[in-house]
Amino acid sequence: MGWWPFKRRTENFENDPHVRSTKMWIQDLREVCERSFDDRSAGQNRVKGVQADWRKSHADGELGDSQLEGLERRAKLLLDADDSGWKRVLDDEEFWKAGWGSTMER
Repeated sequence: MGWWPFKRRTENFENDPHVRSTKMWIQDLREVCERSFDDRSAGQNRVKGVQADWRKSHADGELGDSQLEGLERRAKLLLDADDSGWKRVLDDEEFWKAGWGSTMER
């Protein structure tokens, strides 16, 4: 019976892997930092962990060069911060927006 509407499809669907956006990476970075708001050294260690994840994502071709560059700029600022700089950066809402520090803003 060819008219049966509930026939199982025979074609294979390619399941594209989920590619994370820059905003998601920034959100993850922010969450990691805010968990260690009062403990800068622990927060910086967690930043290094997230940084390793996005570098792997870039190596796998899931993250573009410009996106990686923006994330790396944020990580450098966070990793180089002292205690007061750490809290100041975490409180800066502009820092957590996509496009922060890009050459187009300067």
